[in-house]
Amino acid sequence: MASDLMIHTKGLTKRYDEFVAVDRISFDVHRGEVVGFLGPNGAGKSTTMRILTCFISATDGVAKVHGFDVFEEPLEVRKRIGYLPQRAPLYPEMTVHEYLDFCGDLRQLASGETRKKAVRRVVEVCGLRSFYTKEIRNLSHGQRQRVGLGQALLHDPSLLILDEPTADLDPNEKREFLTYLRDIGENRTVILSTHNISEVEYACTRTLIISNKDGKGGRIAADGPIEAIRAGSGTVRYQVAAGASAEGTLPTAAQLRDALSAVKGATSVRELAAPDARAVKAEVVGSKDADIRRDLRDAIAGKGWDLLELRRELPPLEDVFRELTLGSDRRDRAAAA
Repeated sequence: MASDLMIHTKGLTKRYDEFVAVDRISFDVHRGEVVGFLGPNGAGKSTTMRILTCFISATDGVAKVHGFDVFEEPLEVRKRIGYLPQRAPLYPEMTVHEYLDFCGDLRQLASGETRKKAVRRVVEVCGLRSFYTKEIRNLSHGQRQRVGLGQALLHDPSLLILDEPTADLDPNEKREFLTYLRDIGENRTVILSTHNISEVEYACTRTLIISNKDGKGGRIAADGPIEAIRAGSGTVRYQVAAGASAEGTLPTAAQLRDALSAVKGATSVRELAAPDARAVKAEVVGSKDADIRRDLRDAIAGKGWDLLELRRELPPLEDVFRELTLGSDRRDRAAAA
C-alpha cells in the first residue's frame, strides 16, 4: 500500500564537481522495516543519509519521506524523522534531563504533561534512568549514544535514521545499543547506516548494500533479506560425509573426491577433516544457479557408500559483501593475501 511507503528514492545522485558520491540509486523502504545500509567507507552511505535528512541537497533524482519531497518540503520531512549521526549532538554541560527538555523545545513539544510523558517514554525505552540526573560530560560513550537515541525518539517519529551510531562504542556498549535498537524497531521503521556486517545481521531484517566498485560513484549492489542476498552470490558450498558400504569398505578421500567431482555443477572439491575414523568428508563448491544436493546424494549411493551428511551452506554475508564491493583487481590482491 502507498501509505506504508516511508522512503522513496529514484535516480538519486550527488556530484561534487567531477566527483560522483552517489550515482542514480533507487530504493523504497516500507513501514516496519529495519534496514541495514551497508557499504565500504566512501561508498556514499552518509551522503545518502544526509540527503534524506535534509542536511544537503542532491544533484539529481527524487527523494521522498512520508510522501514529502526532501528538496521542496524539508520542514515536513524533519518533523517526521528521528536522526542520530555517528557522534550524537550533545551539550556536555547539561544533565540528561536538561538536554531532553531542551530537545523538547526544539521539537516544539508542548510543555507540561505532554512533554513529561514524552521524556518518560524515551527514558524507559533507551535505559536512561540510572544516569538521568548526571551531566553528559560524565557519561560513557555508550551512555551518550543512548541519550542521542533518546533525542531522536523524543517526538515519537515513525522513521528513525541512524548513521554509524556505534562507531565509537566498545563491544559491550555496541551490543547493548543494538539490543535497544532491535526492540525499538518492532514499532517503527529504522535505517541503520554502517559498514559493520555483524550489526546488520544482529539487528536488521533487510540489507541494502551500496558500492563504488572500480572507482564509480555509489550504486545499489544488492537489496533484500540477508538470506536472499547470500543465496544470490556467486558460489554455494556443500558439506558431504560418506561412510562404509554394506560390505564394510570405507572410501578413501581420493575416491570420494573423484565421485563428487564427476557431478555436473561441482566446480571444485576438497577434502575436509572427518568427525571420526568411520567417515570421510569433503567440501563441494557449486554455482548459485543450481542446487546439486540430489546429484551429490546419487553419486554417493551409486558407489554403495553410506551417506552420513549432506549440507548446503550459503556464503557468509561478509564474503558476499567483499564480492559486491571490491573491484576485480582489489579482489585478486585480497585473495592472494
